[in-house]
Amino acid sequence: MIRARCEVLSARKAGLFLSVTLVAPEIAERARPGQFIQIAVPAGREVFLRRPFFVHQTSRRGGWAGTLEFVVDPGNDSAEWLGELRPHQFLDVIGPLGKPFALPRKPVSCLLVCEDHGVAPLYFLAEELAGRGHRVDMVIGGANQDRVFKPIEGKRLARTIAVVTEDGSAGEHGTVADVLPAVAEKCHTQVVYAAGPRRVLQMAAEFCRSHSIPAQVAVEERMACGLGLCWTCTVPVARRDGNGFDHVRACIDGPAMNAGRILWDRWDAGEPEPTPPEGFPALAGWTG
Repeated sequence: MIRARCEVLSARKAGLFLSVTLVAPEIAERARPGQFIQIAVPAGREVFLRRPFFVHQTSRRGGWAGTLEFVVDPGNDSAEWLGELRPHQFLDVIGPLGKPFALPRKPVSCLLVCEDHGVAPLYFLAEELAGRGHRVDMVIGGANQDRVFKPIEGKRLARTIAVVTEDGSAGEHGTVADVLPAVAEKCHTQVVYAAGPRRVLQMAAEFCRSHSIPAQVAVEERMACGLGLCWTCTVPVARRDGNGFDHVRACIDGPAMNAGRILWDRWDAGEPEPTPPEGFPALAGWTG
């Protein structure tokens, strides 16, 4: 983990989203798909905890070497002040944080499934997979055309791409759940990666379980500290031996997780908050 004072290279609109590029050579060099960064909120704001964002893309070579990009959803509680960013301003950043996606060891057909800002970590992943000789296909969606993030970029990265919107304003009319089975069959999918709202992750996990396809998901939880100290971002997962379950922390045991081990029906289903082990600060329940 590195803490750096990073210069803003650009902050530009991409549909309804904001795409911010930072000069962050050390973090960019170490970042892997599925990891995130934490950004300090400027002084004078009511929020004092750092804010997490998935690493969207990095550039390690060429004219843009040493840069890192992240995406801000308009519904994010930091969207207002981040929308005021201008080139040559600076942000206090720590990263890369969290557990990245695991990559297949031999060439396979990979399907990336995402919705809205969930596309952010998967474009980074698509570049890594394609560079290692894997086939990459994508299904991306959103409520409308403005909430489909960089579809042209997706076409560049994937062998095939299916775009779906709930109102039919771009691509097919429907949701990613509607087209996933047909795309997976057509592309002879062997591994699935998913990101986005929890319902999309659960849908992808259940589909993959029923078809015996390995799947990983990038979970989104409130990460108050990002370092595993506060226990606000817990996810219930089945133990490997099949006896019971544990709460793991999305910030250090994820965000990239094995979809088959997550207990979706127990997640936020009235379970009592896990008690941090002795020696950890009792911050459970913070929302930032």
